[in-house]
Amino acid sequence: MKGIEIRNTSKDFGNVHALQNVSVHFEENKIYGLLGRNGAGKSTLLNVITGRIFANNGEVLVDGETALENDSITQKIYMMSEKNYYPENMKIRDVFGWTKEFYLGFDTAYAIQLAERFELNIDKKVKSLSTGYSSIFKLITALSTNAPYILLDEPVLGLDANHRDLFYRIVIEKFSENPCTVIISTHLIEEAAGVIDHVVIIKDGEIIKDESRDDLMSKGYTATGAVSVVDSFIADKNVLGTDSLGGLKTAYISGALDRSTVPSGIEISKMDLQRLFIQLTNS
Repeated sequence: MKGIEIRNTSKDFGNVHALQNVSVHFEENKIYGLLGRNGAGKSTLLNVITGRIFANNGEVLVDGETALENDSITQKIYMMSEKNYYPENMKIRDVFGWTKEFYLGFDTAYAIQLAERFELNIDKKVKSLSTGYSSIFKLITALSTNAPYILLDEPVLGLDANHRDLFYRIVIEKFSENPCTVIISTHLIEEAAGVIDHVVIIKDGEIIKDESRDDLMSKGYTATGAVSVVDSFIADKNVLGTDSLGGLKTAYISGALDRSTVPSGIEISKMDLQRLFIQLTNS
């Protein structure tokens, strides 16, 4: 089976259950949003996939092969994480050179082109980069590997609005020209929503949603109006949560909408991915 398949995988850190019997399949040639609150298990899952940490049980398969300690699989996956794994005294151009030693498909010309677009001086040393430009150099490196599976853990950390916009545009460009699997783990859900094809939401170490963005968004809506009118309307609905302000109330509802049942005085609107995520992951 093509793609990354995680089967019945758990990981504990002492008394903390970071992953609890997780099973999920990241298919080839899709852009995924891996969403979860702080401590939900996102980074742990990505680190288990890449073998940076070992699970207590379960297995990870890449294109049908066991990923654990498998050199042929290592070159298929590149993970960008918040931590820098390159020597701090190394120049960015040398980072590109060394990455090509391990990822034979690394496109140096493309990396230099991206550096120019981001205005990154590749003669600078890793330790001299700001938080934003440290993220940029790691992003460029990841996208230039041409690995079939690219994992990006908080990729826009420290980036300003212009650079974040440029990053999302480049991801779409690259995917259009050279499809691959990209897994974006991020807190900036509203920004990433326009890029991702498929949503995986993890809460307390468990997968609670795993479906296409469009399917997920089609199943929810908001209803706003006077408190009494909204309360009556939602009495038989699957309500994810509510907000109240003065005499107005907004209900976040999971399920199909039958507009013929909507009473006068209620305003119906779509629920954006960030709002849906908040309601789904509330305690």
